[in-house]
Amino acid sequence: MVSQQVIKESNYFVNTFRGLQEQLNRDCPNWLRLLRENAIDRFEQLVFPSSQQEEWKYTNVAPIAKEKFEVANQITENDVESFVYDEAKQSQLVFVDGVFDSVNSNIEDLSGAIALNLTEALKDEGQSEILKEHLARHVDYNENGFTALNTAFISDGVFLHIPKNTKIESPIHFLFISTGENKASFPRVLLIAERGSEATVIENYVGNDKYLTNTVVEIVLADDAKLNHYRVQRESKSAFHIGTTKAGLGRGSVYNSTNINLGAALSRHDVKVQFNQTGGEAWVDGLYFVGDGQHTDTHSVIDHTEPHCVSHQLYKGILDGKSRAVFNGKVFVRENANGTDAQQTNRNLLLSNDARVDTKPQLEIFNDDVKCSHGATVGQLEDEELFYLLSRGLHTNLARNLLTYGFAEEVVDKIKIESIKQQLDEAVLSSLHATLEV
Repeated sequence: MVSQQVIKESNYFVNTFRGLQEQLNRDCPNWLRLLRENAIDRFEQLVFPSSQQEEWKYTNVAPIAKEKFEVANQITENDVESFVYDEAKQSQLVFVDGVFDSVNSNIEDLSGAIALNLTEALKDEGQSEILKEHLARHVDYNENGFTALNTAFISDGVFLHIPKNTKIESPIHFLFISTGENKASFPRVLLIAERGSEATVIENYVGNDKYLTNTVVEIVLADDAKLNHYRVQRESKSAFHIGTTKAGLGRGSVYNSTNINLGAALSRHDVKVQFNQTGGEAWVDGLYFVGDGQHTDTHSVIDHTEPHCVSHQLYKGILDGKSRAVFNGKVFVRENANGTDAQQTNRNLLLSNDARVDTKPQLEIFNDDVKCSHGATVGQLEDEELFYLLSRGLHTNLARNLLTYGFAEEVVDKIKIESIKQQLDEAVLSSLHATLEV
C-alpha cells in the first residue's frame, strides 16, 4: 500500500509537469502530447519505487522523493571544454541541465548519419515518423515511476539515425552536464542503427553539487549492425542518478557496451539487452567504484529469445569506506533459444571492512541445448599478491594501489578511446588518493 507521504512527494513532480505542460506541448505532434499525458498519469499510479518491491529491495530512493527539484527550461552557462574528448570534437551533442546547448555542440563529422536534438527531429516530417514508431516503444514507461517520469518530461534529447551500411569513423559523444542547484534533468536518447551500419557512441554524465539525473536510452540495432557503447557516469558525489538502457538486437548484430559508474551519492542503472533475431552477440561489461557514503545499484537483464545468440557479461566492483553496491544480473534463455551461449560474472573487491555488496547473478533456462554459466565473488586484496609486491621493495600503499588499479583495468582496457581511458585512469587513481609512481 502506498503511503500518503509518498503520494504527497510524487504530487510535487505531477504539479511541476502541469506547470510546464503548455511549454512542453508547444509545436509538438498530438501523439507526443498523448504519450506525455499517459506517462504522467502512470507516474501518479506507480509513484516512486519502494524497498518493499523485490527489484528495489536494496536501494531506498526516499532521499530522491523528498527533494524538491526544479526542472530547467533554459540553458545555463557552464564549462564544457574540460569534458570534451579530442576524438569527438566534431561529433558531439551537449546538454546542460537537460537543455540542448547548440553553441557547444558540433556534428560536422558524422559521415551521413543524422544526429539531432529531439525538438529539431520532430520538425522533420521523415524523422518525426521514425520517432513516432520507436520513441517509448522499447523502454516501457509502465516499468516504474522513474521511466514514467522521464517519458512525461521528454523534451530535448538525442535522436541518432545511422543509415544502412553507413560506418561512422569518429566516436559520437552525448555529453550531459548538470549545474546543481537542486535541478532535475530527464535526458532521452533514441538510437536507430540500420542494417549493416557501424558506430561508436559515448554517453557521458557529469555535474556539480546536488541534482537529479533521470535518463532513458533506447537502442535499436537492425540486422548486421554493430555498436560500441561507452557509458560513463561521473556525477557529483552529492547527486542522484537513475538510468535505464534498453538495446534490441537484430539478426547477426553486435552490441558491445562498457558501463563505468564512479559518481553520485545514489545511483541506479538498469541495462537490458534483448535478442530479437538469431545470431546476435552482446558484451555487457562494467565497473563501479564507490567510496564513503556512496550507494550504487546495477540491474541487468539479458534476454535470449532467439537461437544461436551469444552474451558475455563481466561486472567488477571496488568499494571503499562505508559504501554499498548492489548487482542483480538475470539471464533468460527462452524455450526456442537453442544454441545459446551466455556467460555472466560479477567480481567485487572490498577495500574497507565497512563496505558492503549484495550480488545476485541469476539464470533462468528453458532450453537444454545451451552453454551457460554465472558466478560472483566478494573479497579483499590477496595477501600473497600483496606480499609479493612488498618483497620487491614497494611501499605498502603503492602495492595496494597497484593491485586495486589492476583489478579495475581489466574493464577499463576494453575502452578503445584513449581520451576516455586516460580520464578514467585519473579518476580511479584520484579515488585511491594515489599515483602509481615509485
